Amino acid sequence: MQTTSHPTLTKRRADDRGRADHGWLQARFTFSFADYFDPDHMGFRSLRVMNNDTIRGGGGFPTHPHSDMEIFTYVIEGRLAHEDSMGNRAVIEAGNLQYMSAGSGVTHSEFNPSPSAATRLYQIWLRPKAAGGAPRYAEVPLGDAAPADALTLLFSGDGRDGSTAIRQDAELSFARVGAGRSVTVPASGPLPHAWVQVVSGEVGVLGETLAEGDGLAIADNPEGFAIDGRSAESRLLVFRLA
Repeated sequence: MQTTSHPTLTKRRADDRGRADHGWLQARFTFSFADYFDPDHMGFRSLRVMNNDTIRGGGGFPTHPHSDMEIFTYVIEGRLAHEDSMGNRAVIEAGNLQYMSAGSGVTHSEFNPSPSAATRLYQIWLRPKAAGGAPRYAEVPLGDAAPADALTLLFSGDGRDGSTAIRQDAELSFARVGAGRSVTVPASGPLPHAWVQVVSGEVGVLGETLAEGDGLAIADNPEGFAIDGRSAESRLLVFRLA
């Protein structure tokens, strides 16, 4: 679907991302985070963190606090054990997503429960629309059940179409697309900006070619756009943002 507007595109190449090596953790940072600071990459709209982590077997983050942040974890490979001050204990399997709204305050820990196999994941933070509120927790067991050549809405500000409601005017969808196939991100006037993050594979979006780890900011485009598959299968996270 061709758009008749003139969006501004900003590509964030995988190799240009920030990085950290803590031995047990290898991290790539799309936006400034922790000791990595780049004033040109502080986030996009309400999207503040897009970290691509590899956690060595037995490694992990001990109990630590968060507040006023919408936190999403997508496990690409391996497993992630989670415990929090809300009483949740879970092991997130590859292909599944976890949502935690920190609200007025929450503590949690995250560990790779395998003694040897690595866990690969994306951790994503969105700023909430308003501060405070009771913390929330949800899991989305997407796994390999996501339909091929389709866009699956997972999270939204209003919880529409069976998605999980979040505390921001935003949508997070998952896409699977095969070579020579395409999926359409529908028009969304109230959410005129988008971010496309390639988890695996290679796709074309609005004239840009995106490979694994690449991200694309699409500003001022309330209309729909296509994602064209260029490898056997590509997997992507797609955001619509206010």
